[in-house]
Amino acid sequence: MRPMFSTKAGTLAALQGTLRSARIAPLCVFTVQQWRESPTQCLAWIGAQAGQGPWIVRSSCLQEDSQTASNAGAYLSVPQVTAATLAASINQVIASYGQPQAADEVLVQPMLQAVLRSGVAFSHDPNTQAPYRVVNWSEGSDTAQVTGGAGGRMFVQAAQSPVAPPPELAPVLGLVDELLSLLEGAPLDCEFAVTRDGADEQLWLLQARPLVLAQAPETDAQQAERLARIQQQVQRGMQPHPFLMGQRTVYGVMPDWNPAEIVGIRPKPLALSLYRELVTDSIWAYQRHNYGYRNLRSFPLMPHFYGLPYVDVRLSFNSFIPADLDDALAGRLVDHYINRLLAEPKLHDKVEFEIVFSCYTLDLPQRLERLAEAGFSAAERETIANSLRQLTNRIVHPQDGLWRSDAAKLDTLKARREALMASNADPLERIHWLLEDGKRYGTLPFAGLARAGFVAVQMLKSLVAVGVFSPADYEAFIASVSTVSGQLAHDQATLHKDDFLARYGHLRPGTYDILSPRYDEQPELYFDWSQRPAAPRASTPFSVTLPQMREVVKMLQAHGLQPDPVGLFDFLQAGIELRELAKFHFTRNLSDAIKLMVQVGEPLGFSRDDLAFCDISAFKELHMGAADPREVLGRSIAQGRERYAQTLKVSLPPLIARPDDVWSFEMPETAPNFITQGQVTAEVATCTDRSKLAGAIVCIPNADPGFDWLFAYPIAGLITAWGGANSHMAIRAGELGLPAVIGAGEVMYKHWAGSRRVHMDCAGRRVEMIN
Repeated sequence: MRPMFSTKAGTLAALQGTLRSARIAPLCVFTVQQWRESPTQCLAWIGAQAGQGPWIVRSSCLQEDSQTASNAGAYLSVPQVTAATLAASINQVIASYGQPQAADEVLVQPMLQAVLRSGVAFSHDPNTQAPYRVVNWSEGSDTAQVTGGAGGRMFVQAAQSPVAPPPELAPVLGLVDELLSLLEGAPLDCEFAVTRDGADEQLWLLQARPLVLAQAPETDAQQAERLARIQQQVQRGMQPHPFLMGQRTVYGVMPDWNPAEIVGIRPKPLALSLYRELVTDSIWAYQRHNYGYRNLRSFPLMPHFYGLPYVDVRLSFNSFIPADLDDALAGRLVDHYINRLLAEPKLHDKVEFEIVFSCYTLDLPQRLERLAEAGFSAAERETIANSLRQLTNRIVHPQDGLWRSDAAKLDTLKARREALMASNADPLERIHWLLEDGKRYGTLPFAGLARAGFVAVQMLKSLVAVGVFSPADYEAFIASVSTVSGQLAHDQATLHKDDFLARYGHLRPGTYDILSPRYDEQPELYFDWSQRPAAPRASTPFSVTLPQMREVVKMLQAHGLQPDPVGLFDFLQAGIELRELAKFHFTRNLSDAIKLMVQVGEPLGFSRDDLAFCDISAFKELHMGAADPREVLGRSIAQGRERYAQTLKVSLPPLIARPDDVWSFEMPETAPNFITQGQVTAEVATCTDRSKLAGAIVCIPNADPGFDWLFAYPIAGLITAWGGANSHMAIRAGELGLPAVIGAGEVMYKHWAGSRRVHMDCAGRRVEMIN
C-alpha cells in the first residue's frame, strides 16, 4: 500500500520502513483523548517506543499539514525534554492547539544528537510554483533555526538539472525525489537533519507534508525546455566578441543600471519595455561615450531571460574604460574586473565603488596598487591614472564641465513638455514626444548627471580616505545637500494639498509601473492630509575649515585636477543635487506618458492591469501607422500575458557567472549598504499600512524615488531589498541622518521584513531580529 499524507505523525509512520534515502527516528504517537484518560500509560509508551530521553515533543494536530493549509509553525514543539519535564511539555503542546479535538495527536521522538546541519526542502518553489528543488538549511546543531525564521542558506535546483548538486545536499535532493515517487508526485516539503555517524553522515526525515500551491505546477519537462533555451542564450553571450574587450561576461541584476532596483526582478512587459526604451537599449551607451568612455553604441545593456532583466556586466565594464586607453590594456582591465567580481560576488551592487576604476580621485594611486597584484606594471598603472585624470577633468571642469551642459537640458525638457501638453496634440502624439523628449532631454542628461553624482561621491569619499575629512565630515556634507526629496518633505508640511500635488503629483513608487498610482491619482494612499507633519529642520550648511581648505589646494595641485577648492565643492554639491533633480524632471515625462496610455486604453476596454502586459512598441505602432487600436493593443497584451506567465515560472540567481547557473545555484549572501553611523531598535512595518509607519523601521522592495512619501512620516529606519550605495534612497537617508540598510538582498530582506522587531546598528554593520 502506497503511503499517503495524513497527520505529521501519520505520514512519518506510513513512510517508516518504506523510505530508503533517509531514516526516521522512532515514533511514539498518542491522541489527546488517550493522554487525558491515561497519562501514565502514555508515558510508559514513550519509554518503550522512544527511549529514555532526551526527547522532542511535537505537535501532530489535525489542523496542520492538510491539503489546503500547512499551518506550519502554528503549534508548539518542545525540544530537549527530560523525564522531569515530559508531562508538562506534553500539556504545553496540547495547549498550543487552542481547543484540541480528542483525535488530535502528540508525537514524541528521541532528540537527535550530533546534528551537523538541518533545514527544509521543497519539491516546488512556493514563489514560482515551478518544479525547483529548494533547500533552505543552516549548519550547526539547532534544528529549529531555519523553521524558526532565522535565515540560513538557500540552494535552488531545477527538477531535471544536468548539474550535480553540492555533495552535502545531494542526499537531501535524493530524499525529495524519493518522497515524490512514493507520494505520487504531489508537491511537498520536508524537514530534515543530518547527524554525524562515526566517519559518515546520516540523513533523517523529520517531517513531510503537502505543499499547498496556488495553481497546478508545470511539468519537469516544460521547465527543462525553457531553461535549456536560457542556458543557450547565456552561453552565446559569454563568448568572446570582436567589438568588446574581455574574454567572457557575467550577468547581474544589480550592477550599473541595476534593473532589480529600478523595475524589479520580474517587471511586467510595459515596465520592462519602457526601461529599455528610455535607458538601456541605447541612451546608456550614448552618455558614456559623450563623457569620454569607450563607444558602446548599438549594444543594448540589458538582455532578459524570459522577462527577467539582467545587465551584461562585460558591456558595463567596457563602458567604464576611458576611450583613449589602448585595446590590450583595456582588455586586461575588463578581464580583471570580471575576475574580481567572480571572486567577490557580494560586490555585485558596488562594482563602481569596489571593483571598477572609472574616475580619478585623491586616493586613486593607492587604490590602483591592487592592480599590481594582478600583474599590471607601474607604467600601466600610471597610464590608467593619467587617462582617468583627463576624463575626470572634462567632467568636473569649473566652467566647461560636461555636467553643466547636461543640467541646462533639463530646462529644455520642461519647456518642451509644457508646450506639448498645452497643444492640441492627441494622446498618441503626446505619448510619442513625451518619451522622445524624455530620452533626448531627460534620461540622457540624467545619465550624465548621475555619472557626475557618482564622481562627486567618489571624490568625497576619497577626502575621507586621505585624511582631509573625517567620517563625520562626510555625513555632515551629505546632510547639507538640498535635494528634491528634502524639498518635498518641506512642501508637504507647508503647501496646500492642491499646490503640493501640482508640483509632485506625477511621482509614483514604481516609476515605470502603470499599476502604481501617481500621488495625484490616489493622494490619500500616500499622505494623511488631516495631520500635517512638522516641517523638517533646515539643513545645516557645511563649512570647510581653513586647514582642510589648504590641504585640498595642495592635493588638487599635486594630482593635476583642474578645479580650485571652491570649484570642487561646488561640483560635489551640484553633482549630488542635480542627479535627483534630473530624475524628478524626466520621470514627469514618463509618468505623464503612462497616464495618457491609460486614457488611450480604457475607452477601448483595456484596464490598467491589461495595459501592464502591453509593450511600448504597440503605442509606437499606433502613432506611426493607421491600424485598429483595439486589435494592436489587444494582440500585444495577449502576447505579454503569455510571456509573463512564463516569467513567473523562472528563478535565476542575482549573478549568473556561468551557463550552468541557470539550472542550479545557491542564493548568494549580499553585503548590504549601511547608511549613517546610527543605530535604532523598532517595530518593523511595510509601506502598505500608514498607521504603523511612525517610529517603525520600514521595509520596501527597492530604492525607487517614488517612495519619497515615506519621509513625510517620522519613520525610525529603512530597509530595502535592492539598491546600491549611491542609490536615491541611500542619498536621501544620508541627507536625513536616517539609519538605513540599502540593498539587503532577497534572502535577508525576507527574513528582516518578516520579523516583528529589529535592531539596526549601521556603524557596526549588523541587523538583529528581535521577535
